[in-house]
Amino acid sequence: MILYTITINIDNEREAEFVEWMKYEYLPRVMQTGLFFEKRFFRLLQEDNGDGINFSAQFFAESMEDLEFYQKKYSATLWDMLKEKFGSQFVSFRSVLESVD
Repeated sequence: MILYTITINIDNEREAEFVEWMKYEYLPRVMQTGLFFEKRFFRLLQEDNGDGINFSAQFFAESMEDLEFYQKKYSATLWDMLKEKFGSQFVSFRSVLESVD
């Protein structure tokens, strides 16, 4: 199992709009690709003494091949949606983890 995580720091004044948009636009579109079998969306509780609020969108894939296909076919378009909606009011990074169960 592969866990694909996008960690996003959004400006405080855009938090409510961001959460709404993620829940009803971005996350459903990622899941509509059919390449992930589960999603989760979290607000990080620990503060990093920086500005903004941190969130983690997590997507579970069966295989690295599924994730790679997603990245090649869909990732850029969905990333562009995020940039268009929130511009310079967010920063993010991605992580890929593999289950060792």
